[in-house]
Amino acid sequence: MLKELVTYVTLIALSGLSPMKAEEQQVVDSFQRTITHIVGYQYLVSLPKAYAENTTKAWPLIIYLHGSGERGSDPWKLARHGPPRLLHPGVSKYADPIKPGTAPETAEVLANRSASTKILSEQFIVISPQCPSGNNWDDESVLALLSEAISRYHVDSKRVYLTGNSMGGYGTWSVGLKNPQLFAAIVPICGGNRDEYILRYASEHKQELLSLGVWAFHGEKDPTVPVAQSKQVIAMLIKALLIDVKLTLYPDARHDSWTQTYDNPELYKWLLNHVRK
Repeated sequence: MLKELVTYVTLIALSGLSPMKAEEQQVVDSFQRTITHIVGYQYLVSLPKAYAENTTKAWPLIIYLHGSGERGSDPWKLARHGPPRLLHPGVSKYADPIKPGTAPETAEVLANRSASTKILSEQFIVISPQCPSGNNWDDESVLALLSEAISRYHVDSKRVYLTGNSMGGYGTWSVGLKNPQLFAAIVPICGGNRDEYILRYASEHKQELLSLGVWAFHGEKDPTVPVAQSKQVIAMLIKALLIDVKLTLYPDARHDSWTQTYDNPELYKWLLNHVRK
């Protein structure tokens, strides 16, 4: 009998089992720590012509996010495209050269551009940050810029608009859809967002998104950012039953779908019709 008991204990030891439950050596613990880092952008800012005369008036704000080609450390590079181009007198030194054989712009195009410049220069604060070389738009930094703008300028916080093209289109989708409570409307141009987060957020924060106007633009022949990316995000928003959502497609446009978009005064009239509820 003694021999059998010794053999049983030996087998238990060899198998790694314990005849008694060991005391738990692990405990649950936690920690919290605030980690800070510096964010910031250089930016171009255009104040309405009557801004200095109306010190008590709050003005609509447009934040414009440029594409990858305008990254760097010279903000005047931004005058190549978008609202900064419209607000820049003369021709930017970074302007694309006119290709031989290019047809002159029509009177209608020039008239629309002039009308858009007038609306931008008279009715909006326009802030155009420059993304540093090698970087992409960062949600946290863009939101910090918005906070700074609201504290520094006379901004109507219920009439804040976000727009951008290409890389800036991606940034507009990301920042705008993740923080819809901060914007009255967004205008992403030839951008996209592959993140299913949008649909999840839409289902969880539908009321905040319902007050957001969305007007996207894309060229059907875009070889850089496939038009399917804009279509996908719009389809997700429609699936989430958002109402104020639309997509304009240019049948013959390639990647540059932003020039005719920003030249169109109807875009700025549409923005002004949107007020955050």
